Formats: sequence, structure tokens, C-alpha cells
Amino acid sequence: MHIGVPLETQTGETRVAATPETIKKLIGQGHQVTVQRGAGLNASVPDSAYEAVGASLGSAADAFGAQLVLKVVAPTDQELSLINQGSLLVGMLNPFNNELIGKMAERGITAFALEAAPRTSRAQSLDVLSSQANIAGYKAVLLAAHHYPRFMPMLMTAAGTVKAARVLILGAGVAGLQAIATAKRLGAVIEASDVRPAVKEQIESLGAKFIDVPYQTDEERECAEGVGGYARPMPASWMQRQAQAVHERARQA
Repeated sequence: MHIGVPLETQTGETRVAATPETIKKLIGQGHQVTVQRGAGLNASVPDSAYEAVGASLGSAADAFGAQLVLKVVAPTDQELSLINQGSLLVGMLNPFNNELIGKMAERGITAFALEAAPRTSRAQSLDVLSSQANIAGYKAVLLAAHHYPRFMPMLMTAAGTVKAARVLILGAGVAGLQAIATAKRLGAVIEASDVRPAVKEQIESLGAKFIDVPYQTDEERECAEGVGGYARPMPASWMQRQAQAVHERARQA
């Protein structure tokens, strides 16, 4: 199969859909791979690295003209026009964008939106959301530390003691847990909130304090359990109590 890896043109997008390591495996399986010139430069991957593993370099038309096109984000209208009818498209394609889905259907493109892959053990290698959320949680704390005008850890100097920064993290999914771990490594004092009681143990295992908002009704307890690891919308009464608890912590952070 002919596989194409085009350059990502969305503003601020620095990722590339395939690395030389991945392409080496694909070529080893007998596939032909064309990488658009400069596709990996923003990700610090030079064209020579792709050539070294056997990939061919080409234009945008060459990459989008392949039988299987690998993308990070959904293609633009101009990029869609370069994809041949009957081709396959794989990437984070925003499957709730009905307009885009309609345009791909009109062109006869078979598309696979990776963010819609089921969260099962068998499909774990396709789970792009967890990997990207992990990075987002890590980077969020680094950005916060950069803009924070004081120090993250407690510092003891001859001139006195500087207290550790107090960090408040809302949500303890993949991104939130990574944010807790990163803030802890930087020496901050952390509190975290989540609607699911099951994550309390995970939060505390990373060295943070769980902001506990008691459930007062069976409906609140049922919603808090979630479905398949995902949180469900909570009743307004519980949300008000959580907002008050978070407000008090935010004043101290």
C-alpha cells in the first residue's frame, strides 16, 4: 500500500503523523511511504531522517495522493481536494464536525477518527486522547510555573523562608493526574477536585489532597460513579457545593 504523510498546515501545529521509527516498520512490512518535504521539521525531524529509513520525499500532492493518508488533525478544504476518491484517511478528524464528514463522504473517502476509538485493552495502541492528555497535563504545569511570579517549592534562605506554591487542579483524568504529578515534582502543595469518588485514592497516591464534596442524594452518588471511566453531568445542587469548595481553595492558591 502507498502511504502518505503530509505537512500539518494548521496554525501552531508542530506535530507530524509519523516518525522515522514508525515509517521504518511500515516499509519493513512492504508498504511504500511518501513524506511531504518539511513535514517533520516543526517536530525536529529533518527530511534526511525519513530518507534514511527508506521513505520517499515529495510534494503535498504526492503525500495526499497516496492510498492511505496519515494526518494529525482534520484536513482543510484545499487538502481534501488533493485526496483521491476511495482513499483512506486516518487522524484526529473531529468526528462531530458534520460539515467535514459530509465533504469526505462526497469525495468517497473512508475516514478513521482516532479520537473515536473505543477505550479497550485491544484498542489501547490507538488511544491518542490519553497520550495527548498526558502531555497537556505536564505542559500545563510548566506553563503555570513559567508565569507564576514566585517559586514553586518551599525555599529556605538566610533572608527567610518562601512558602511552597499552592496549586489547585480541577479534574483528575489523564491530564489532571499528570498535572498533579508534575506539580508535586516541582515542590508545590496540591489540592485537586473531581466528581468521581473513585479517583480520590489516585489523587492522594500522587501526594495531593482530594477536595471532598459529600453526596447528599442517591442521584448524586449514581452520577458520580460515571460510565466506562467517564464522568457524567452532576446535579445542580452538587455543582453548587463543589463550586463553593473550589472557590475557597482558589482564594488560597
